[in-house]
Amino acid sequence: MGLEDKLSKDGFVTAKIDELIRYCQKNALWPMPMGISCCAIEMMAAAGPRFDISRFGSEVFRFSPRQSDVMIVAGTTTYKMAQVVRKIYDQMPDPKWVIAMGACTSSGGMYRTYSVVQGIDLFLPVDVYVAGCPPRPDNLLKALMTLQDKIASGDRKPFSIN
Repeated sequence: MGLEDKLSKDGFVTAKIDELIRYCQKNALWPMPMGISCCAIEMMAAAGPRFDISRFGSEVFRFSPRQSDVMIVAGTTTYKMAQVVRKIYDQMPDPKWVIAMGACTSSGGMYRTYSVVQGIDLFLPVDVYVAGCPPRPDNLLKALMTLQDKIASGDRKPFSIN
């Protein structure tokens, strides 16, 4: 019924190469964790046994930007740290995606000071915003699923998880 419809009479599965590449990309997202402050604890909890991020093919947290697909920025970003975050983002291979986790990452949060960046979208192209202070680990999983849907559809517009 499902697979048999896709098979040709010779037993081959046919697909467009773009769809095949997007399928592989969406099911093997390797995160580059940028745990800058308190949201990092919730990001770490998402990788634990209770929330189990490995169900989505993202259990391999890579601490090398050259082996990562998606950067998860979790926490308050200062202008001094923004240069480092941007440098790590530039070292990641294309295609790459960004998840802004938490209120401080998305908008500066409660820190309205000269040293805090009022949203990382000022220096990074953000694909998914995760709301909360700090957001729960299941919100991060929802953001990851949203990112997978965006990759499958080829959409590059920002999206917010409430």
